Amino acid sequence: MSTESNPSPEGGLSLILKKFERFIVVSIVVMMMVVVALSTVELGWIIAKDVITPPILLLDVDELLEILGFVLLILIGVELLETIKAYLRDNVIHVEIVLDVALIALSRKVIVLDLSQYDGVSVLALAALIIALAGASFLRASRCQLRRR
Repeated sequence: MSTESNPSPEGGLSLILKKFERFIVVSIVVMMMVVVALSTVELGWIIAKDVITPPILLLDVDELLEILGFVLLILIGVELLETIKAYLRDNVIHVEIVLDVALIALSRKVIVLDLSQYDGVSVLALAALIIALAGASFLRASRCQLRRR
């Protein structure tokens, strides 16, 4: 008797777990789509509100920082969607996409950072994170180029 006609209990459990995992990932994708869509609408509202309040058509620095922070936040959401989409397609988490998301998140943090609220050690830690992520991204890109040769 072949094992294919009589599936083992482990095979059935594995199939159930794969379907459950896929259901969870698809649910996350749908929720992320809702969050990104609502965030985009909120960004539009913030821009419209800031533009029509006096002085009309002029934005101060705080408003610009808020808008840029929101744009980067939406971009992070889109990149996370890309990560999840790649995971659904290949069943593997792509390091490049994760590094891109992390770099965008750190960029957002740096842009909206109020230095008066942080001590020097926190700023140095943020700089170390940026250097580490940039180095990892560079090494990953170098490794991919070496593989192509």
